Amino acid sequence: MRELFKKIIIWKLNILARMYLRRFKPTIVAVTGNVGKTSTKEAIAVVLSSVKRVRSGKGNLNNEFGVPLTILGDWMDDYYEAGNTGIFWFKVLWSSFLKFPFIKNYPEVLVLEYGADKPKDIKKLANKFKPHISVVTAVGEMPVHVEFFQSAQALAKEKAELVKCLEATDHAVLNYDDQVVLDMKEKTKARVHTFGFNEAADVQASNFDLRSDDYGKPVGVSFKLNQGEHTFVPVKIDGSLGKSQAWSASAAACVGIIFSMNLVDVSEALSKYHGPKGRLKIIDGIKNSIIIDDTYNASPSSTHLALETLKEFNGRKIAVLGDMLELGEFTEAAHREVGNFAATFVDILVCVGSRMMFAADAAFNQMPAGNIYKFATSDEAKQKVQELTQEGDLVLIKGSQGARMEKIVEEIMAEPLKKKELLVRQSQKWLTK
Repeated sequence: MRELFKKIIIWKLNILARMYLRRFKPTIVAVTGNVGKTSTKEAIAVVLSSVKRVRSGKGNLNNEFGVPLTILGDWMDDYYEAGNTGIFWFKVLWSSFLKFPFIKNYPEVLVLEYGADKPKDIKKLANKFKPHISVVTAVGEMPVHVEFFQSAQALAKEKAELVKCLEATDHAVLNYDDQVVLDMKEKTKARVHTFGFNEAADVQASNFDLRSDDYGKPVGVSFKLNQGEHTFVPVKIDGSLGKSQAWSASAAACVGIIFSMNLVDVSEALSKYHGPKGRLKIIDGIKNSIIIDDTYNASPSSTHLALETLKEFNGRKIAVLGDMLELGEFTEAAHREVGNFAATFVDILVCVGSRMMFAADAAFNQMPAGNIYKFATSDEAKQKVQELTQEGDLVLIKGSQGARMEKIVEEIMAEPLKKKELLVRQSQKWLTK
């Protein structure tokens, strides 16, 4: 019965969503990848909002429910509060049908995230809601969700469906720094645009720097965006860290250029972009510590990037790492690699979850056993992390969604009353889990 209900809802959502697309004819910008989808989606939305009416999919509404839901309206808050209930879906369907004839200012651009949890997910979404511009962020050597695919190559092939569906008049925006993504240029008829740190990229990020205030506190990042040999514009992003900000910004710049924007316009628009919650966000911690909150999700590549970011700063460093899920055959190797890397520079390593025990085991070879702590869950770990934190510490907290590492951030943040404003997974749906 539940599966039948799901099929009926998806069928009706698709009918309504296609009605909206046929009538309003928005440009669809679709974003996929294993790392940086949401940050890139939000950066694109900020840039295009300076010249167009834009709606972007909020949160991770990137599946057969979320994509048509975003086409129909801004339903994120209702969705996360109500959950997957019959009352919520009746409200969506009835409201979308009734207001359809009276809408006057529908968005000119939809920036949507297309996810792939299992084979054919992206192909189905692309067939139903074909994009005009497809952006692929990164795949990485050990991609997430690979346990639901026969191989990492099979997952990469699925991601490529987002550029294979494009026509010659469309645009594919690809990460030059990720060879798997760059190779997708051979699989599309569309015009290809590239971004990244490589000098050969159409939009290149350079001069990347982590910014701190006069007291050494991290405040954000700065870099330049380059187009050709002579166009260089500075970009500053406050409140977020990591090279991922430059990748997201350079991808957004590619999309902006497709819409006839120049890099100066893009830079000015990006001054309003601060990065989504739980993606290398800077949060004040207890005892005058600094939290680097990267608790939204985790993959091997994003965890390595988070650790590289932590390594760049001076001071005592604590890495609190939760399980990286859905890695299949890569699980042990990926967690051991994380433990090996963290142990080369962190002062304290806190491992949370059964999989992260591989990281703890690897770290024992390089750092004192007394500086490594192991816990089964974030609830068990949070009090100890509070005790371990000292004045001036830099505390990186990272893990997959299922690890619920935001609970540890809440425990050690200086202003826990702001948790709903600052942290991920604060809806009633998540808080009751």
